[in-house]
Amino acid sequence: MPQLATEVLDPPALERAAELLRAGSLVAFPTETVYGLGADATNGTAVAKVYEAKGRPAFNPLIVHVPSLVEAEQLAIFDDTARALAQAFWPGPVSLVVPLKPDHGLSSLVTAGLDTVAIRVPAQPLAVALLRAVGRPVAAPSANPSGAISPTTAAHVLDGLGGRIDAVLDGGPCAVGLESTILRASPPALLRPGGLPLEAVEAALGTPLTHDTSPDTPSAPGQLSSHYAPDAMVLLNQSDGPLMVGFGKVSGTRNLSPSGDLREAAANLFAMLRELDAMPGDVIHVAPIPMTGLGLAINDRLARAAAPRG
Repeated sequence: MPQLATEVLDPPALERAAELLRAGSLVAFPTETVYGLGADATNGTAVAKVYEAKGRPAFNPLIVHVPSLVEAEQLAIFDDTARALAQAFWPGPVSLVVPLKPDHGLSSLVTAGLDTVAIRVPAQPLAVALLRAVGRPVAAPSANPSGAISPTTAAHVLDGLGGRIDAVLDGGPCAVGLESTILRASPPALLRPGGLPLEAVEAALGTPLTHDTSPDTPSAPGQLSSHYAPDAMVLLNQSDGPLMVGFGKVSGTRNLSPSGDLREAAANLFAMLRELDAMPGDVIHVAPIPMTGLGLAINDRLARAAAPRG
């Protein structure tokens, strides 16, 4: 696949980024969660470039990004539950898996041949402006090699995909730092924990969510058993180690949040894993993280980073 030399575009160059996407090129852009690798979701050739650049399995579906619920309803069917979730949490770090409309126009590569699609309306202003400028749905998995640590800065994108994509729209560090929470709308189920705490979703629905996070037959991104992984081995629930990711009172080489703030820990997770992975050593030790609030998503990412690699 021929590629342009990667351009790093500042926010004023947003229209240049939109032109590249409309032309079938790949552009990484910031969201509040992580940087996404964008392609025109209606252009099968462009979407194929995403899989090639990332080395991503073709059976692993992609998230489609749109600027509002209005555009989302042009692609998929929103029942009362799906619409209530969208109205409660969009724009924001939530992707909803909903049935496709017959005339959706998306490439089948986006959905991995499924009859559903994961859709999100990001909250990052630069991302929304880009989506409006493109005027088409944009498929955008995390802008990193498949299975590797997700990027939360433009520099992280270049470190993993420089030379394999066409441009990066630099919007600074991502505020949330974890990928979106993915929900199946009907019947409601958690498919991937993420940047919105599970408790907030259950409060909005008024009922506990079932969990469907099986890696065997992914119905949403981020369900593969080994994912978000550094080169070094990752050991969880540790109290000490030469390369140590601390949390709270458990100190380390880096500390996700000395005060025990899970929101701060989520924002720091991927950047700190990258920093330790670049240091001498082949094992990263990670302190215990509470399984509440954003801790559920942090532990999900850490468990996949620590999983055996085939």
